Amino acid sequence: MTATAKSGRLDLAVVMPVYNEAECIADVIGSWLRVLEAESLRFSLIVLNDGSCDATADALERFANDSRVDLIHKQNSGHGPTILLGYRRAVGIADWVFQVDSDDELAATEFPAMWRARPRYDAVIGVRYGRKQPVGRWIITRLSRALVRLWYGGTVKDVNVPFRLMRADVLSSFVTRIPGDTFAPNVVISGVLAGSQYRVANVRVAHRDRQTGQVSIMRWKLWKGALRSAAQTIRCRSLVGIRRPSHAANGKPADECLDAVER
Repeated sequence: MTATAKSGRLDLAVVMPVYNEAECIADVIGSWLRVLEAESLRFSLIVLNDGSCDATADALERFANDSRVDLIHKQNSGHGPTILLGYRRAVGIADWVFQVDSDDELAATEFPAMWRARPRYDAVIGVRYGRKQPVGRWIITRLSRALVRLWYGGTVKDVNVPFRLMRADVLSSFVTRIPGDTFAPNVVISGVLAGSQYRVANVRVAHRDRQTGQVSIMRWKLWKGALRSAAQTIRCRSLVGIRRPSHAANGKPADECLDAVER
């Protein structure tokens, strides 16, 4: 029996926010359950329905009695606050926490490489390749990375990627200090991981275009959200606090970052 089994904690909790994904959500959840079962993990898939106004709630009902799926139906509060709610739930039940969006742009089949990379690291962060972005989103992505590099450090290459594996004890040490209304908490978390010099691996993951639904933030709302995220990211540096983990020595990370992991 593993130490995790003895402690009653799960190996992994997957946090999946959902908003208006009725067309694909059943298939997405099904694919994740198959991949996680194949890895022989003790896991919980935390699915947070963020006040969807389409038929998402009905599509999720098929998993209502599946013990592997923790369904949460909540009022709409936005993507960031929903992720934070999931993180705070996840760190209490599992040794590792993974976050993925429900739009199937990053496939479940990319996860095993992330899981295999974890033993020497505190966090394994995906780096999307093959991603096609409008110019506005491309600019915001670069600015977000530059902001995190300037304000915290440059360990994480894809600072807002919704495909990240983190040690629960690391995440729990600061996640409750991130304000609940934070627009892009993954950007803040990337900064904390870099600024505190945790051991981070960057693993390339294939990005594919959305097949169903539509992006919920468009045009001026995107830029408004980006400005809000930038202000919150700067402010959170003092709110969260940056500390050196016990494994870091001489002010340097314990391990170099990886660009890829053998699959």
